[in-house]
Amino acid sequence: MKTALTLRDRIDHAVFDAIYSRSLVYNTCWEDPAVDRMALALQPEDTLLVITSAGCNVLDYALAGPRQIHAVDANPRQTALLELKLAGIRNLDFEDFFALFGNGAHAGLPDFYRQALRPDLSDFARAFWDERLHWFDPKRGGFYYQGLAGKVARVFRTYLKIRPNLAESVSALFGAQSLDEQRAIYDQRIGPRIWSPGVNWALSRQITMSMLGVPHAQRKQVQAQHQRGVAGFIREALEYVFRELPLWTNYFYSVYVNGRYSQTCCPEYLKPENFLSLKAGLADRVIPHTCTVTQFLQGTEERVSKFVLLDHMDWMSTYYPEALAEEWSAILERAAPDARVIFRSAHAAPAYLGLIEIGERRERLCQRLVFNEALASDLQRHDRVHTYAGFHVADLVTAT
Repeated sequence: MKTALTLRDRIDHAVFDAIYSRSLVYNTCWEDPAVDRMALALQPEDTLLVITSAGCNVLDYALAGPRQIHAVDANPRQTALLELKLAGIRNLDFEDFFALFGNGAHAGLPDFYRQALRPDLSDFARAFWDERLHWFDPKRGGFYYQGLAGKVARVFRTYLKIRPNLAESVSALFGAQSLDEQRAIYDQRIGPRIWSPGVNWALSRQITMSMLGVPHAQRKQVQAQHQRGVAGFIREALEYVFRELPLWTNYFYSVYVNGRYSQTCCPEYLKPENFLSLKAGLADRVIPHTCTVTQFLQGTEERVSKFVLLDHMDWMSTYYPEALAEEWSAILERAAPDARVIFRSAHAAPAYLGLIEIGERRERLCQRLVFNEALASDLQRHDRVHTYAGFHVADLVTAT
């Protein structure tokens, strides 16, 4: 299944890998956990494997009360962020915790970090946060303008500053309290102004996509199925969000526009009653791991009933197809009976599902998956992020 890579592919991948391996890419999750929870139908006996990302969704799933969640990420900086959140839940009151991860800024962090948070961190996480407490400095813009995705948001915020009329319209859009009001503001005041040649050019650059965690292989998949390319796909996705879904509950976009969450528009783990539930023991069911999915599964005897794989197969299928086949062999080996997997893709029907071969019998992966297309399609309509062409829900077929 290996695809021949062009020189451009190799260069773009090297740039992405260099950026990813040295940076915190995601300072907040960009997958809608409300959709995920409905797809997963979590039960008290479930054991989850979740790719960590920024840890927001890991904590969201924990609120559903599964037996255990293994948060796995090959990037130790993403693990370090989840560790800091877990340490904050265990050792801070709600006001300080919300200041850190709701407002993204806490002037007093240096005073309590070493005593209240640092002892609960791993060695890598300690070293990482020892050098980055300034990310939470209100004078520097706060946490949500840090990391790679945060830097892109900071550029957009700067762009709005030099276009005050557009900035005023964006503020009005996020302050709207009805879909009719949203649509009117977008159609009359934002749509005609924002999609300039410069914006389209910036969105089409690979360096922009790399900073948002989108490698070249995934970008190519978007280009292959959208006649207006990456910029056209992004425009279509954002127009759906801004015109069809209520923005007053859409914390994914508001945090990057405002630089902070509000207490009425934020992830579930940042709500007072949910924070207390996590502190009372649900957070202790989350176990962070810095490793690949394969490494975790090959090193455990646990049976995993729910898998949340995000979109990593898009780039693995291009650059590391043998490793992806090994990963799926490990998933099927450690999956509990009736296990379910959810994942996203830049393609509505990713070709790799029919190409991956697993096990000594070289079975096609698609023969071991039963897709719930109706459920996935229905849930995707409500996805508040809406930047993936494909949302997939599949049950694993036990080998005969």
